[in-house]
This record gives sequence, structure tokens and C-alpha cells, in this order.
Amino acid sequence: MRFQTPLQPARLVRRYKRFLADVILGDGREVTAHCPNPGAMMGLAEPGMRIWLEPNDDPRKKLKFGWRLVELDQGHMAGIDTGVPNRIVGEALAEGRIEGLTGYGTIRPEQRYGENSRIDFLLGAPGRPDAYVEVKNVHLRRDGDWAEFPDCVTARGAKHLAELARIAQGGGRAVMLYVVQRTDCARFRLAPDLDPAYARAFDAARAAGVEMICHGTEIWPDGVALSGPLPVDSTPQAGRGGVAAG
Repeated sequence: MRFQTPLQPARLVRRYKRFLADVILGDGREVTAHCPNPGAMMGLAEPGMRIWLEPNDDPRKKLKFGWRLVELDQGHMAGIDTGVPNRIVGEALAEGRIEGLTGYGTIRPEQRYGENSRIDFLLGAPGRPDAYVEVKNVHLRRDGDWAEFPDCVTARGAKHLAELARIAQGGGRAVMLYVVQRTDCARFRLAPDLDPAYARAFDAARAAGVEMICHGTEIWPDGVALSGPLPVDSTPQAGRGGVAAG
């Protein structure tokens, strides 16, 4: 996935009201940018951080810049736009680049299922059970090379796990795909200290047959692409005990 317009570097002044960020552009101007991320963004929204913005000239948009990337230590990058994972997963599915999710003739995004829910991707092929694929954005890192999810309480995320568990129990194929939108992580686990209920739902869903997979990303100022799989911690997550374990 390539950004529609070239990104511009800036310095973060502050992020506030979840969806707003005051930034200083390279020419010294201070402007307000849209922050497309409702989460806690722990460690990614510190004042003074070097970030990357996507400008736009859309007259319908009040804010003329959208925050897309954060520069990390040692040349690493993180993407903060929570809409990006679905876009890059859609591209990778169409190109047959996700191991275990190839060979499906139809790829339908945003399909209704369960109790007032929408699955991110519904995959179908003759002679195979439909595959229900839910995508989650991951950009929390607190310990070593572990990527963790979630970064705050997500009742909606726990509901999605329960919906997928019902699909698996009914004989369908259910897949939870975590996309790590930062380049300094090599493995994945949950953050049960931040959302114990989600960790319990994760364990129950995995026991019910939901496939838990994770992929990394390649990130550069031109765009973001899905990269190879990352290992998912195989131990029970609800009792793992937070960042100290592992």
C-alpha cells in the first residue's frame, strides 16, 4: 500500500482528544493534524517525536494533514493509522501472500455475521468451509521484541473473539490476524494487565478452534506492506501476568 501523496516529516507537540495532534512542520509552521487512532498509543505519542504526515488538498476536509508514521530508535518505524492493516491484508489476500489463506476464489470485505457484527474478510472456495478473518492493528511494545495487544480495554475486541469462537464451534474456519504495525518486534503476545477480559476471551477462542496468527509489516515513508508471519505466544494469556513474563 502506497500513500496517496508523499509524506512530510514533522515534530509532535501534543496529541489530544484522541483524534487531534498539534505538530510543527519542517518550515516551522504549527498545524493541527488528524490522528486516525482511537487507542492509547502508548509510547508513540510523546512530545518531540519525529513523525510523518500525509497532506491533502480535499476541500471537504478541515484538517489538511493526516498523521501516518512515527520514527523509532535505531531506524525503526511504526504506523499509527488503524485503517492501514485492513488495506494491506486485503492486498496480500488478493495476491496470495498470506500463508494458509491462499486458494480462496472469493474475498469479500465487511460482511455481516453473528450478532450485529461485521467480519473484516470472508473467504470462500468450492469444497472448503468459508474462512472468517478478523484483522487487528498492533503497535504496542513494552518489553524486548514482544508486540502486545491491546493497548487499552477493548470490549468490542472481546466480542469479536466470541463471535469467531461460535463460528469455529459450528464447523467453520475462524482466523484472528494480528498485524504488527511497527518494525522492531519479532513475536506476539497479549497484554493481560491492560485488558484481562480480552485475554480470557482470547484463551477461550483459541480453545474453541480459532486460529491465532500474526504478521509483521514493512514500513517506509512511501507506504506500508504486510510482511512475514511472527510467532504467537502459545501459553495461556489470561494468567500470564503482564510485561514481566517472557
